[in-house]
Amino acid sequence: MIVRIMGEGQVRLDDSHLTELNRLDDELLVEMESGDGPGFRRTLHSLLDKVRELGTPLPDDTLEPSGLILPAADATLDQVRDLLSDDGLIPGAT
Repeated sequence: MIVRIMGEGQVRLDDSHLTELNRLDDELLVEMESGDGPGFRRTLHSLLDKVRELGTPLPDDTLEPSGLILPAADATLDQVRDLLSDDGLIPGAT
């Protein structure tokens, strides 16, 4: 799967990692619903760091269709809320 981190670029990520990422996505959703700003920021950074760690960056001059689009690290709680589906940022990965 190709994952885009807004403002950074794309990485190729094996689908086998989606369960691990979904755990962080679930945490993020709970923190957003409760208005836990510091928790939201911590978990968003953990999610993006995990994608960077597990994924293989694509060259900057490559543009592939993204199966998943994640917000930038500096995105606000409201901006991320606008990106959410009913399943969170990572739909169908449960």
